[in-house]
Amino acid sequence: MSQFYESGQSNKTSVPEHDVVMRGRRLLDITGVKQVESFDNEEFLLETSMGFLSIRGQNLQMKNLDVDKGIVSIKGKVFDLVYLDEQSGEKAKGFFGKLFK
Repeated sequence: MSQFYESGQSNKTSVPEHDVVMRGRRLLDITGVKQVESFDNEEFLLETSMGFLSIRGQNLQMKNLDVDKGIVSIKGKVFDLVYLDEQSGEKAKGFFGKLFK
């Protein structure tokens, strides 16, 4: 049993877990962050182990950043969280392409 646990533990370190925890729409704790692409007081763009994550809101501030552990904490009023997948980008292009023909 302990061998299985150790194997599972080493697996976690090779692929960081990605979790998003929101508290009261004012505080976000995000794990599995590979890189902070860009940020300002209205939008954060993060590269996570599960794709790019866009966070939009008002008065957004980085409360905590731990690059080694892949943890980011953001405070401010959160309006939306969106994962920017390649597939959804193609669907969006198709929709807007049809709209502006």
